[in-house]
Amino acid sequence: MLTHPTLDLLQDLNLHGMATAFRDLQAQPEAQSLEHAEWLALLLEHEATARRQKRFEARARAARLRHAASVEDVDYRAARGLDRAMFLKLAACDWIRARHNLLITGPCGLGKSWLACALGHKACREDLSVAYHRVPRLFAALALARGVGRYSRMLRSIARVDLLILDDWGPGTLTAEQRRDLLEIVEDRHEARSIILTSQIPVDRWYDMIGDPTIADAILDRLVHSAYRIELQGESLRKKRSPEPIVPAA
Repeated sequence: MLTHPTLDLLQDLNLHGMATAFRDLQAQPEAQSLEHAEWLALLLEHEATARRQKRFEARARAARLRHAASVEDVDYRAARGLDRAMFLKLAACDWIRARHNLLITGPCGLGKSWLACALGHKACREDLSVAYHRVPRLFAALALARGVGRYSRMLRSIARVDLLILDDWGPGTLTAEQRRDLLEIVEDRHEARSIILTSQIPVDRWYDMIGDPTIADAILDRLVHSAYRIELQGESLRKKRSPEPIVPAA
């Protein structure tokens, strides 16, 4: 078999997964007994796996998640009220395909951002596009974009991703400009794309955080209606994991 010309052709066709598999199979004596169809199936399987991995890596880079978190590493033993069955259901990402939202609330230090990033990481693995933004920085970026004529372009970019993670909203009341920004984002994604929103503030106080009754009604109607909720409670996990202080000897 003309090994080198075949490898060169696979590389020229950008079939790098097949090229790697071809080289590996050539080095295995037991592979010589495989039928041609079996060889081809193995090569195609490696190529498909390599392409899935490449797409995942590209999506994960574009998402710019705050934490390197994964759903397999979630600690369900921590006393914070996380429902294991519900979270595993969310990890399947069907709610994203159905264009629903997820609201994660609870005191500081219970892992809201980490859980959101874990679901974002899983969505990347499911070949869904993801974007992560801390809410204060997003508002600042939108204000800057408005000043240089890139506001509409930035909103379109936000609207395109399958899952938008808005992390750390509150507790301050939104300005008039921020209210309009949030309404634009939520309106663009209503029944079209999904949002994960994390906040230390309970959902029943979001109306006051928005500030304007009319805009608050419009935002919350689109954001909260039919959304899944994770309401965490308990003591900060950071305190529990902090090392014991060293007491100097007398």
